[in-house]
Amino acid sequence: MNSFFILVFFVFCDLITKFIIKNNFLLNESIKINQFLDLIYVQNYGVSFGLFSGLVSYWILVIVGLLVTVLIYYMMIRSKKRLERLAYFIIIIGALSNILDRIINSYVVDFISLHYNNFYWPTFNLADIYITIGIIMLITSFFIKSEE
Repeated sequence: MNSFFILVFFVFCDLITKFIIKNNFLLNESIKINQFLDLIYVQNYGVSFGLFSGLVSYWILVIVGLLVTVLIYYMMIRSKKRLERLAYFIIIIGALSNILDRIINSYVVDFISLHYNNFYWPTFNLADIYITIGIIMLITSFFIKSEE
């Protein structure tokens, strides 16, 4: 039951930040926070880093995303390691949040832009951070002895 509330809380945080950006910024409008960080409203019609943007229907991306999420859930419940299960759970939170955003808008709202001078990382959102943290935890769990 606690897991459900954690999932809802983090999905809510992601979706509310996307809502705030979408309703207070014009498309591609940006605000400089500091020399490394801007907030910018971007509509991502593709997958990670905008790959396949405009090439695939958003419903296909939703269905594929849901199938991958179900696979990750299966891997989570089969896992014997606590850290690995937590990593999968965090990845699922990020995936579901981006899937819900895509269902709502037909695209994913991205708004965090990190850069150094003229080198820009692709714009991302909180759900992408969740997924990244989960992947780092998952990789870390591979190097930790099983808790069996």
